[in-house]
Amino acid sequence: MPDSAMVDEQETLILQTLEQFLERDVRPHVMELEHNDIWPEEIVHKMAELGLFGAIIDEEYGGLGLPCSTYAKICEKVAHTWMSLAGIFNSHLIMSAAVQRFGTDAQKKKWLPKFATGELRGGIALTEPNCGTDLQAIRTRAAKDGDDFIINGTKTWISNGIHAHVMAILAKTDWEVEPRHRGISLFLVEKGEGFRASRKLEKLGYKGIDSAELMLEDCRVPADQLIGEEPGNGFKQIMGGLELGRINVAARGCGVASASLDEAVKYSQQRETFGQPIANHQAIQLKLADMVTKVEAARLLTYRAAEAYDRGERCDMEAGMAKLFATEAAIDNSMDAMRVHGGYGYSKEFPVERFYRDAPLLTIGEGTNELQRIIIAKQLIQRNPI
Repeated sequence: MPDSAMVDEQETLILQTLEQFLERDVRPHVMELEHNDIWPEEIVHKMAELGLFGAIIDEEYGGLGLPCSTYAKICEKVAHTWMSLAGIFNSHLIMSAAVQRFGTDAQKKKWLPKFATGELRGGIALTEPNCGTDLQAIRTRAAKDGDDFIINGTKTWISNGIHAHVMAILAKTDWEVEPRHRGISLFLVEKGEGFRASRKLEKLGYKGIDSAELMLEDCRVPADQLIGEEPGNGFKQIMGGLELGRINVAARGCGVASASLDEAVKYSQQRETFGQPIANHQAIQLKLADMVTKVEAARLLTYRAAEAYDRGERCDMEAGMAKLFATEAAIDNSMDAMRVHGGYGYSKEFPVERFYRDAPLLTIGEGTNELQRIIIAKQLIQRNPI
């Protein structure tokens, strides 16, 4: 059997298993968990059993070793059912990817097997109260102290911040060097003395997954938990991981956009006005046509970015385009689904109000869509010099 056929067969089996899990163990509980903002402990354990926390971690470290193209389809399916779940393992896998791509052999052997099984779950802690998109402006400081670093600072809007065991923390190790990014390093920091979640942050949507403010107060971290063990490389390491994160967010956008479409298509055939289903009305047909076109275009952009990532190519432009278009499609489709539903779209008895609340986050997280446009334009000029 050709290798491509084997890959396709594996992907089909994984996606079928995932679909069964979502239908059996997730969909019946989404409304209650989401509306009450409950962290889905049992579902998280089952996701670990499925191997989702090791989805892209190499098989030699106990992961599934999946290509990003398959991972993107997993994220879309999960987000179609409940977007919050995709965030729980996405942030974890960005941290894992940083270790896998830039860590020492000893770091990979120590951390990746535990990340792959979900024994240790985590995420990335980049954003600070006075620093969002401009990561070079972070104020968290890591000072060398013998064989350790002492880290002080505050991180905010950190996914998995409360229930995580370990975080990849971005911190300044050199305040004098120029350009500024050369003074930034990335550390693996376990929860414990000097490192805690100070509060849970309340959100409009994206319920169930915890978003928190983290405090690091004289937190002592062994030097061998500096990823790569050479300071000054953290900005490059985390930006590489954000390509994966943006593909994940694009896939989530596809999931929310397609879920909005599915609900609109279904409701438009059930709801009748003037003696016929509203699906027969041209005004509704125009909305449905735009919605399905956006879903298909978003998928193509997302898959193209994932395939570039799998080839090892620089893909910040491709990931940026996918993230930009797919997340805007999620915004548009969630609004159109609500309009198709009319008054029922505003009711918590239907899922479209959740899509409407979840979608805006996608245009902000992993770099705002305004930033994506700047990245796309700069790469366009660089790739097309005159």
